[in-house]
Amino acid sequence: QVQLAESGGGLVQAGGSLRLSCAASGSIFSINSINAMGWYRQAPGKQREAVAAITRGGSTNYVDSVKGRFTISRDNAKNTVYLQMNSLKPEDTGVYYCKMSRVVGPDYWGQGTQVTVSS
Repeated sequence: QVQLAESGGGLVQAGGSLRLSCAASGSIFSINSINAMGWYRQAPGKQREAVAAITRGGSTNYVDSVKGRFTISRDNAKNTVYLQMNSLKPEDTGVYYCKMSRVVGPDYWGQGTQVTVSS
């Protein structure tokens, strides 16, 4: 089994920055089977949406609303994915979840970390 531990959320003023981290621990076999890593967010009263994703090879994808402001990266040696968030806006407020996916088998999810951007 694999556990994901997120950190880095908090309260920040609009225009500020935060860096989220998500580290995987547990079964080495399962961790080594992880391919894509990504971040999702859920604002109050809204559905969870994909924010950014990165493959094992480093290819990235972003939702249009964060392009140019957010950067996803990963450290395969540390089994960790990061989300650098700059120029934050109030509409970025929500609970941010990391997800790690395997080619075969269920995805792993973090417990979520709150990001609040004040205007």
